[in-house]
Amino acid sequence: MSKREAFLMRVDPEVLDAVRRWARDDLRSVNAQVEFLLRRALMSEGRLAKHGRKRRETGDDGSSS
Repeated sequence: MSKREAFLMRVDPEVLDAVRRWARDDLRSVNAQVEFLLRRALMSEGRLAKHGRKRRETGDDGSSS
């Protein structure tokens, strides 16, 4: 299993309640649901490679850094 890092996050109670309901509907913990949502958002924005592969960092001109 990959290493996990903990961090504190402040969130609006209404948002947290919605995430709790969604997590329950998807049979996930709130923590797993938040990570799922973050991963999905990061992948859709091209900021995280799919299937856990690291994306190569590039400079503004597309060259490797």
